[in-house]
Amino acid sequence: MHKQKGFTLIELLVVIAIIALLLAILMPALERVRRQARGVGCKSNLHQWGLIFAMYTQDNDGYFYSGLLPSFGADVAHGDWWRECLRSYSKDKKMWLCPTAKKHRSSTSMSAMALASTPFDAWRVPASHGSDEGSYGPNGWMCNPPANLTSLWGRSPIEYHWRTHQVPAAYNIPVFTEGWWVDAWPKDTNLPPDVGDRTPVIGGHEMRTLCVNRHSGAQFCLFADWSVRKVGLKELWTLKWHREFDTNGTWTKAGGAQPDDWPQWMRNFKDY
Repeated sequence: MHKQKGFTLIELLVVIAIIALLLAILMPALERVRRQARGVGCKSNLHQWGLIFAMYTQDNDGYFYSGLLPSFGADVAHGDWWRECLRSYSKDKKMWLCPTAKKHRSSTSMSAMALASTPFDAWRVPASHGSDEGSYGPNGWMCNPPANLTSLWGRSPIEYHWRTHQVPAAYNIPVFTEGWWVDAWPKDTNLPPDVGDRTPVIGGHEMRTLCVNRHSGAQFCLFADWSVRKVGLKELWTLKWHREFDTNGTWTKAGGAQPDDWPQWMRNFKDY
């Protein structure tokens, strides 16, 4: 008679404990790899948008879109003023969404999205306007509006607009970036958003539509020299969004901003 060999209960528990320990060590590392991969995908999307804007401005003597297309009518409220200009250049819908963005389908207007109780970080327009979804939007101050206007869609003064990418320090002038809504005209006095998981009520503070935490306290941004880099959320207030934007304003270290001045969800992010 031969005695059968097998695992004792203690040996089995030890093996299970080792496996659990390895999983506890590996899972955070795997999640970091996933986040990095999504960041690479987002950066790649914006590089493609850089090529699109470069082609568009090359086809238009170096200038951006005017921001005014009379045939749009009410469509302008849904951001069609820039999407239609670039639609022939950007037919791949995958590049309209950051890989980390959640597709939001229940609301299609800024007011409805502002009141939503479910966290989201992507915009959507109604089916009547193409049902487009996205998580990026343009800096409205890049527009080239007609010289006879005093303001564009109520954003003034008209002299603030860059009109072209051929300007000094283009590396610090945002053209296209991540955001909650289809477009934005940020100013240095704009307040940061009170919450970090959905669009707050704007109330004239359009920087709030751009301050979205998709990449660990940062986001990716396309600049007027067609470069793409990761930008800290607090760093948004140091970029040159329009010609008179104060990059040392109230919400910067140079302007005296302290960590406790920021909403709770932003206080631990890097200061600029």
